[in-house]
Amino acid sequence: MQPGRPASVLLALIERPAGLTVLLTERAAHLKDHAGQISLPGGRLAEGETPATAALREAHEEVGLVPAAVTVLGSLDALLTGTGFSITPVVGLVGDPTFVAKPDPREVADVFEIPLDLVLDRAAMSIGHFERHGVRLRTYELHFGRFRVWGATAAILRDFQEVIFDEG
Repeated sequence: MQPGRPASVLLALIERPAGLTVLLTERAAHLKDHAGQISLPGGRLAEGETPATAALREAHEEVGLVPAAVTVLGSLDALLTGTGFSITPVVGLVGDPTFVAKPDPREVADVFEIPLDLVLDRAAMSIGHFERHGVRLRTYELHFGRFRVWGATAAILRDFQEVIFDEG
């Protein structure tokens, strides 16, 4: 198996008066890849970038999050997607409770935050299965308002749950 194309995403934890939230985006409908899907800010690594540098750059481009406002806490294991990407999730803390996302309409249709408590609630995330090329694969799904989080983004959130609860 060939290694995936390197990419990274920012799992941004934002300090809000009511508690921590996770920043998510709805990708613009006109995009070639993953149009309309819910995702964490991120994208491909540019030449010479680390996953953290790329995730911070992409978050700045997509939602206006200034890299200096993020304290990088670490990263999760890379996830190889069915579309050929090897995504490294970078976990960062945004300590500014006044942060307001400014989505770039060329890439992002909407930005929203899910309470971290919901992300960490195992009962809120459903688990399913499907078969691809004779292999049974597990899938995850989380609903929040009108948003359906699934695919790689839900898998990353599930990995985050496992790290937080020390099950990984």
